Amino acid sequence: MTIEMNQTLRILVVEDEPLIAMVLEDYLESLGHEVAGAVDSVEGALAMVAGGDFDAAILDVHLRGGEASWPVADALVAASKPFLLATGGHVEPPPGRHAQAPVLIKPFTMDGVRLGLDGIAATA
Repeated sequence: MTIEMNQTLRILVVEDEPLIAMVLEDYLESLGHEVAGAVDSVEGALAMVAGGDFDAAILDVHLRGGEASWPVADALVAASKPFLLATGGHVEPPPGRHAQAPVLIKPFTMDGVRLGLDGIAATA
């Protein structure tokens, strides 16, 4: 998938904390992007990936109930969908297959989100 710089993107948000998801959605919309959907579980995210109606994703590393989001990252790679890994830090490194994935550090800032999306556009 090719993403152009300054292109309006449809972003899938995978985040289990409702307040954080809402803030992220506000940032994305303020930056001129669309939220394609927001889900809070691996199951919900995999269903969205299967549907494919988005350009990129922001993927929280740890979801509710201690669910690791690596199956979602695997599905995004298989679908050629770029993504950012979102983390609050102090987590174990990602599995080797995702070691090079760009990271968006929590707490999110508007500039951090913009730079993260610009980064995946530059490498897509």
